[in-house]
Amino acid sequence: MKIGISGAGGKLGAGVVDELLRRGGHDVVGISRTPSNLSAPETRFGDYDQPESLTAAYAGLDRLLIIPTTALAPGQRARQNIAAIDAANRAGVAHIAFMSSSGARARPEPDVWASYFATEQHLMRTAARWSVLRMNYYIESFADEARRAFDQGALVGLGESKVAFVSRADLAAAAAGLLAGAGHEGAIYTGTGPRTWSVAERLDLIVRLSGRPLASTVLTPEALRAGLSQSGLPPHVVEVALSIRQGFVDGGFDIVTGDIERLAGRPPQAMEDALRDAF
Repeated sequence: MKIGISGAGGKLGAGVVDELLRRGGHDVVGISRTPSNLSAPETRFGDYDQPESLTAAYAGLDRLLIIPTTALAPGQRARQNIAAIDAANRAGVAHIAFMSSSGARARPEPDVWASYFATEQHLMRTAARWSVLRMNYYIESFADEARRAFDQGALVGLGESKVAFVSRADLAAAAAGLLAGAGHEGAIYTGTGPRTWSVAERLDLIVRLSGRPLASTVLTPEALRAGLSQSGLPPHVVEVALSIRQGFVDGGFDIVTGDIERLAGRPPQAMEDALRDAF
């Protein structure tokens, strides 16, 4: 098969390319706005904001993974994702896979789940064969937040929550398994870590691994919004970050599945192992 990775320039996309190459047996095509930076054997230019470039980039592919861009202006990511799906359909891609989010549901923009839900619905309505891999919250993103928390004096949030953090490498391996495997048509998978972590448990883990004291603080949405705004983030990025925190509290990331092991052929990495050298 000829398998394309759209969004191969990001860390997750690069990881999926590497995993597919390690498995062997298929032609791998990396697709990005900057194809010269990719490590795939074949690279193509494709820009989510230039749908005509995507139709050409997806030509001749048997399977395609669409990886969304990072936080953008409200509505832009959904438009990009839907344009990519339409381009893949025009190009005759037989099987389209989409990298989505745990907890995806109908929410208004700029909520983080809004674009994922809209894209999933469009994919299911228009693609002949499709799969969805929903990702839980990155361990790597949590590590970044924990390091910032030492500067701020506390790990902040909107309330109690449980999250099954997952490593980027595990998601890449699962995505590669989905793309290279059989029997995944019409499936919705959720890539998670092996267990959920409460606020107290993840705080204790950070303290143990770092050897440094740290507190946790519950803020109101208004206070958290103000703090994020003071850090210099654009307003729409602040709202996306706030919606993720609300998603934690709403239980959108409180799910544990065996889908990483099912797709990747190995169990997901434990959070304590992934964070051991983070502090």
